[in-house]
Amino acid sequence: MTSLSSPREPRQERSRATRQSLLEATIQSLADVGWSGTTVVAVAARAGVSRGAAQHHFATRNDLVRAAVEQVTDQLSRELRMQQRALASSEDRVLGALEILADVWSGTVGRAATHLWVAASTDPTLRELVLPLERRLNREMFRVASELIGADTSEPDARQSVGLSLQLLRGIGLSGLLGRDAAARRPELAQFAAMLATIPGIGA
Repeated sequence: MTSLSSPREPRQERSRATRQSLLEATIQSLADVGWSGTTVVAVAARAGVSRGAAQHHFATRNDLVRAAVEQVTDQLSRELRMQQRALASSEDRVLGALEILADVWSGTVGRAATHLWVAASTDPTLRELVLPLERRLNREMFRVASELIGADTSEPDARQSVGLSLQLLRGIGLSGLLGRDAAARRPELAQFAAMLATIPGIGA
């Protein structure tokens, strides 16, 4: 007996694909043109769908960005975990970890997040949207960064050093928005990694 699939299934698949395309287009738009240029109309054009189709999934820009921020949070975490394998071939674990974290913030997802955080600092509505996800991202980034660096976070100095590292790397991501070359930051990261390596509980 042949099993016939429901006619609704292809529609549901298309709907999921459209939603995902819109989220990816939102992240790319945020990375390229920032918050002010990321409108529902502009995102729909990037995704190759009609404005009506975009508004079917996301009625307002805030709805679209809320979903995109959630995806940014998840994607940053996934990218960091995927990069953990690269540390196996690194001669300097701490420096390798810092370079991985810096690369993530300088990439598309990191640039999108940075644009959002900057815009949220002066936009109360966006700030309210971003803050809960920012806290979640901070917790996840701290956990993954601790693993990458090899930090024993039961050591107060090591714990504070991971937090400081994350703030430094966000700053590097911010400077990258202005076109600073990645090669220029390596000596600075190497110097900072050497300092980190002297702190008890780091590089375990």
